[in-house]
Amino acid sequence: MSVKIGIIGGSGLDNPDILVDAIDLKVDTIYGAHSSCLRVGKIGQAEVALLARHDHDHTIPPSQVNYRANVSALKDWGAQYILATTAVGSLRAQIGRGDLVILDQFIDFTRKRTNTFFEKFESGHPEHASLADPFDSDLRRRLIAGCEELNLKFHPVGTVITIEGPRFSTRAESKMFRAWGADVINMTIATEAALTKEAGVPYAAVAMSTDYDCWKEDEPPVTWEAVYEIFRQNADNVTKLLVATIKNIQ
Repeated sequence: MSVKIGIIGGSGLDNPDILVDAIDLKVDTIYGAHSSCLRVGKIGQAEVALLARHDHDHTIPPSQVNYRANVSALKDWGAQYILATTAVGSLRAQIGRGDLVILDQFIDFTRKRTNTFFEKFESGHPEHASLADPFDSDLRRRLIAGCEELNLKFHPVGTVITIEGPRFSTRAESKMFRAWGADVINMTIATEAALTKEAGVPYAAVAMSTDYDCWKEDEPPVTWEAVYEIFRQNADNVTKLLVATIKNIQ
């Protein structure tokens, strides 16, 4: 029986061409509609479902993504593992544009999202997921091995701070996040990591650095156009990494 792996693709990193014999399907969830159809096909011997976090036309802002429906749809489909991709801003000089970061920690700076499946506790059974290590260590190890195999420039650890969005940070916020120990910044990952942990599905994320947010005052502050250009140039590296990692899971 083949392994079933979900991929949540971030901005520009949800290439359906990596799948063989792909079909589209939808999963009914009690949390409403997921962001896009599940594009289901094969990578090697694995059955893979690709979900575009912001929809295929990038119509859903990060603060409006139905994260619970996305995670629930992949789990109900049967995903045994979930890999995620995301574009991030670098908060460290050593993390350059196009570098990959295999995330190991997050700081959640969102304010208004539903980031739990537990809207109430059954009497006498409170649920408090442990997120000391929010990303699955085995999946992270496999992503790191894939980076080494492909000779990609990467960082084996990194703390991401997830902000609400869709706006970018002020300079004061960007400097504060650096002081807090964050290495990169994005608008999605902490929410997904918390939900997949509650759902009991191993989850790991590979981040692509596209900019320096706005803490570097000798460079222009981040713009969406600049972000898109960098990940357009480097998205192939993420695609190759996902394929290599998935083939290594089988």
